Amino acid sequence: MEERIATRLRQFTTPSERLGATCVPNEGTYVRVWATKAQTVSVIWVGKDGAESKPEPLEAEERCYYAGFFPGRKEGDRYFLLFDGARKIPDPASRYQPEGIYGPSEVVSIEYGWTDSEWRGLPFSEWVIYELHTGTFSDKGTFEGVIEDLPRLRDLGITTLEIMPVAQFPGKRNWGYDGVFPHAVQNSYGGPENLKKLVDEAHRHGLAVILDVVYNHLGPEGNVLYQCGDYTQSRYNTPWGQAINFDGPWSDEVRRYFLQTVWQWLTEFHLDGLRLDAIQTIFDTSPVPFLEELSVLKEEAEKVVRRSLNIIAETDTNDSRILIPARQGGIGMDAHWNDDLHHALHAYLTGERDGYYLDYGNIGHIAKIYRNGVCYDGDYSIYHKSRRGRSYEGVDARRLVVSSQNHDQIGNRMYGRRLSGLVDFEKLKLAAACIFLSPFTPFVFMGEELAAKNPFLYFVDHTDPDLVRAVQEGRKREFSAFAWRGEPPDPADPETFRKCALTDKTPVKSELSGVMTEYYRRLIVISKGLRNRYLLHPEGYDVVFNEDAKQVALQRVDGKECFAVIFSFGERQAECAVTDVRGRKWTSVFQSQDFQIGALDFPEKKIQDGLLILAPFSASVLIETKE
Repeated sequence: MEERIATRLRQFTTPSERLGATCVPNEGTYVRVWATKAQTVSVIWVGKDGAESKPEPLEAEERCYYAGFFPGRKEGDRYFLLFDGARKIPDPASRYQPEGIYGPSEVVSIEYGWTDSEWRGLPFSEWVIYELHTGTFSDKGTFEGVIEDLPRLRDLGITTLEIMPVAQFPGKRNWGYDGVFPHAVQNSYGGPENLKKLVDEAHRHGLAVILDVVYNHLGPEGNVLYQCGDYTQSRYNTPWGQAINFDGPWSDEVRRYFLQTVWQWLTEFHLDGLRLDAIQTIFDTSPVPFLEELSVLKEEAEKVVRRSLNIIAETDTNDSRILIPARQGGIGMDAHWNDDLHHALHAYLTGERDGYYLDYGNIGHIAKIYRNGVCYDGDYSIYHKSRRGRSYEGVDARRLVVSSQNHDQIGNRMYGRRLSGLVDFEKLKLAAACIFLSPFTPFVFMGEELAAKNPFLYFVDHTDPDLVRAVQEGRKREFSAFAWRGEPPDPADPETFRKCALTDKTPVKSELSGVMTEYYRRLIVISKGLRNRYLLHPEGYDVVFNEDAKQVALQRVDGKECFAVIFSFGERQAECAVTDVRGRKWTSVFQSQDFQIGALDFPEKKIQDGLLILAPFSASVLIETKE
């Protein structure tokens, strides 16, 4: 592994070895491309007036690489590649497509006037993650629009931004998972320069930034990789088409291509980590899997940036082995999404039992997740028709990222409805409390803190009419069982995109948005203290539940520091049936029912005579009073 990583580092840090175009100030630009499907490769330079130069050939090297050096070529120069004197395409390792996926590539400088030299990152234990989609997060739909909102997010208590994919995709409207230039930054968002500006400004505000990246499939429109080499293979298929070739012939070169993006994001763009999309669809049977190589490369990046970095994986397999360090034979992810808590809460609070919600729906499921980390750790799944997961014993709970809402769980619904459109205010507050008052790492989807009602729908901006029709028909087939509700919104309609925009993020104190914002602010404060002082204390905690009373508690009632977090899922006010508070003096430091429209009241309250009455669908936090 050491030799392999040393080779990678040389490839990523030596200008003449890097894929794509790499400029050296005051000297010129190196261009390198991998192409098994070409006999000759040349560069055509494009002037500001659109005039094209004569093709300038690249020299053929081993393993189907073509490379050359062009004196005087600099940042801002644009170019195409010419294959076999006939096929003109953008650079597959392009770092910027200023005119979109069919236009020329642009030479981009690696340098930037960073001001974050004092930034040392944040311990993962302090992460409160906020997921956002750049195109719909603001009226501007750009990185600049995100920058303008950084003070609000910081004041809310958010510590980490998770930006949905920004790799160049067709048009201006896309979730980002159809990217076709993995090294490039979406032109309509502001390009690479403005992404760096966003990261720099976030660090100035004390916020970490991670980026969602896609290494399990390639987008369908404008993808020049298919014309260059064997980037995919037919042995495996994903829900989006052929899988990326990480273990077949030519897979070393494919790995080099994608790992260079990892190095780029973590070192050149100063990001604090990455979130890997759906790793269960990264098929790789090699002795040293791609994901393991990625995690070791991250460790090398940490040495360069002199701070810790984190890789979060999305997976629905409940496989704790992905959290074992790579040097100990595991995959080496730092954390992964824990969908079980979302599914258990959603099924119980909404009553839905369609699809994977079939496996959830009772209080015991929720309690087990708080006790064991996941619900399915080897149990039989009715939905999957097989056993699912393995034990998480010994796994630090902070390495499981939990949410009550995220882009997938909202956007993959027919009408993109948020939880705020599915349950009432008390249930909405309870769902958030179940996330923040847990030992896990909490995650917020944009607008959740405002109880936003606008949807987050699936949208695209493809230019190929046949592809547009295929997407439209695909959505109709996906929701054919719900045809009685009507047709799903047209993903290609600009209005579908506009409906998703968070146009007003100014909370009004006397209205729902203001109450929910204050609720989240208070929850985050309580969460940070609760997790670090109590839930993650060496003494640990017990999980108790009462199915009849519909109550779950995380508690420590014997020891030096006693506490109780009580969740009531009952429809009526009831006496606490899961925690015996008698014989000790307790203070209630948080009760969700105190947050109501038109009035906010959350003073600490003493528990009198050992009697604790729980409101319907509520959360309470009790701390033993020391005198």
